Amino acid sequence: MSAVDAPDPLLELDIESKRQGIAEKHVDHELKDMSSEKIGEVEAEGSEADYVAAENRYTKEELHKLKRKADRYLLPLMWLCYGIQQTDKTSLGTQAIFGLREDTHLVGQQYSWLTTVFYITYMIFEFPSNILLQRYKMGRMLSCYMICWGIVVLCIGFCQNFTQLVTLRALQGFFECCISPGFILVVGSWYKTREHASRGLVFQSANAGFGVIAQLVMYGLGIAAQNNGKGEAWRYISYFLGGLTTVVGILCLFLLGTPSEVRWLSPREKEMASARIMSNNTGHDRTAIKTWKWNQIRECLVDPCFWFAGLNAFLSSVPNGGLTTFGNILYTTFGFTSLQTILIDIPRNVFSVIYFVIIGLAVSRWKDLRLYFMMFSIITPFAGFLGISLLPNDPAHKWTKWGCYFITVPYVIALFLAWSLIPSNIAGRTKRTITSSWTFVGYCVGNMCGSQIFKAQDAPKYTSGTVGCAICFALEFLLLASWRVVLVMRNRKRDRQMREQGISEEERIVQGKILGEQDYTDFENPYYGDYGGTLTNYPFRRSWRAFSQAVALGVT
Repeated sequence: MSAVDAPDPLLELDIESKRQGIAEKHVDHELKDMSSEKIGEVEAEGSEADYVAAENRYTKEELHKLKRKADRYLLPLMWLCYGIQQTDKTSLGTQAIFGLREDTHLVGQQYSWLTTVFYITYMIFEFPSNILLQRYKMGRMLSCYMICWGIVVLCIGFCQNFTQLVTLRALQGFFECCISPGFILVVGSWYKTREHASRGLVFQSANAGFGVIAQLVMYGLGIAAQNNGKGEAWRYISYFLGGLTTVVGILCLFLLGTPSEVRWLSPREKEMASARIMSNNTGHDRTAIKTWKWNQIRECLVDPCFWFAGLNAFLSSVPNGGLTTFGNILYTTFGFTSLQTILIDIPRNVFSVIYFVIIGLAVSRWKDLRLYFMMFSIITPFAGFLGISLLPNDPAHKWTKWGCYFITVPYVIALFLAWSLIPSNIAGRTKRTITSSWTFVGYCVGNMCGSQIFKAQDAPKYTSGTVGCAICFALEFLLLASWRVVLVMRNRKRDRQMREQGISEEERIVQGKILGEQDYTDFENPYYGDYGGTLTNYPFRRSWRAFSQAVALGVT
């Protein structure tokens, strides 16, 4: 059933019976303390009603305190893990300018294939890994995967040829495939819909924030290698990153997980955490955990937003794959040395962190801005890649080209904010898992293509690669505009149907929670909350008026 169609009469009868059951059973009933095991038993009779009623049994101060506790434990740890993962994945570009290609005798497109094979295994094992995350303890699975890829990164430092490198990069892609979708699911299990974007941007800012720290360390390793005359700084980079990843993975075994898994919450706090997210209409973190629903998979295929998510990930990731593999090499073609390349990239990462903070605060404070920021964030990268393509390959223009490269920073916002739309817009455990996996398939294929459109024979200018990235941004802008139109139309149609049926906002919220606890999808649940939560529940003119007033008051 469509999320915006009139409810089925049988469904209405079922909802009415549940409403009466809640009124009779829970008005004067104090919710009993529940162990983490009981929290997982979501199929037991009355459990849906208990969870839905529970949210109103705690004060705002208690819930706020719990949210801050989750922030203190999870956000720094996720920031560190995500930064390490991103650095491990992209360190190949830095290692390349410190002699990896020469020491391992790479020729032709072999260097590009080291990135391509990473994303091939990343994509192949994306679906199986997400199923494991759904069925077993998410925190434990993520930690084990992290320890394994840390060992792989460490071993890369011992490689002597292409065969050894490509084998380890394939293993690295296999183990890293679960970290990003896993973190999205973790955020969805802890935070309300409106909090998803800001919390997601916190750990995603490590993409650049941790990069600054890693670049300084790698610069020091490069200087040390030059001073002792032995060279091979790229091997020391692998030893450092692999060892750090393994240690942090062990730490995650004790701290990372969903509310029902972690040890740093009391039974009462676990109950509060589950009750707190019931307004998302997606159930709690153990809802349908061992159930695989094929009807939800079929629903994905007819949901335009499912396809938007995958295509957007692809178009964002083509430039990402190119810059991951050839970003530092592009700097050297501008006329900078290997050590200068590390230093001049630091301002770019610092600006990226600042931009993440600004966007995170903005989407938390004002509704209806997420997709607008996504569209805005690909305009300057489009111009930057065109500038790099058109400027002559002359050292006299190296700082102009650096400026063009600098303004490509915002493009990652379009990808990261799109990831936050999944827990905000998609209900149904299986549907959410499949959509997350599909998004990362697009991410992998895009990165594979991005690493291949920069061809060795196009050096030193790489015109085909930079022009291809610009075209992807132009297409992505059109896709994002279409995505927003679909979401706005869904909200308006659903609101109109609620008014026609005489359903109040309070009743809609209660019924939405009940059906969400039963693992209904956003299509099946006619009471599902505003699509996008913080992005689509107001027409453009209202959000623009609010934003203009904020500017006039000097609060931006």
